Amino acid sequence: MTITTVGLDADDTLWHNETIFRLTQTRFLALLTDHDDAAIQARLAEVERRNLRLYGYGVKGFTLSMIETAMEICGGDPPPGALREILAAGREMLAHPVETLPGVDDALARLSERYRLVLVTKGDLLDQERKLAASGLGDLFAAVEIVSEKDRTTYERVFARHGTGAAEAVMAGNSMKSDVLPALEAGAFAVHIPYAITWAHELADAPEGHPRYGALERIAELPDWIERRLAQA
Repeated sequence: MTITTVGLDADDTLWHNETIFRLTQTRFLALLTDHDDAAIQARLAEVERRNLRLYGYGVKGFTLSMIETAMEICGGDPPPGALREILAAGREMLAHPVETLPGVDDALARLSERYRLVLVTKGDLLDQERKLAASGLGDLFAAVEIVSEKDRTTYERVFARHGTGAAEAVMAGNSMKSDVLPALEAGAFAVHIPYAITWAHELADAPEGHPRYGALERIAELPDWIERRLAQA
């Protein structure tokens, strides 16, 4: 068995992301104090799901969904200044400093010595490019793919374009739904590295017992996990 390529998710795998969304959501709830928090959260989640096919993933789509939710919850008449505050929160998210997760720098440095690294991430193009540049990790990647969705076809295409095919690739990330299950369907190895918070849209059951699936606690464990799999071949 040979592994030539390692695909890595970005948000909440290499750097903090979902915590920023949660903090902004808390700020959003504070703008609509005349309404029940649980009802607002449920409506926002519904609006986000509805808008994914239109806006895709990322801060801009989230900001538009907050505006739409505020309009719906308030019958088209949100509190004075609420829309201005939502837009300001969105701009702050887009300028938020990038903080890499513990162990990322060393793990990627080790992996890049033996494998071709490919960043495979969803989200807004400009924002993802900004975060990658700010992370200082860009030079370690042989390729960067910012995609609208992660499915079997995406991984087949990415690993054929930037590697030797999915069968000789590993995909690692925090999302079971986006980073693990479709990568396995494409024929790659897939490793789940959980983050403290997971967006509800990315939740899915683990493929327990799948011969190409792995679960780790930290990204620092990934290089050794790959070596063990190669040794077992």
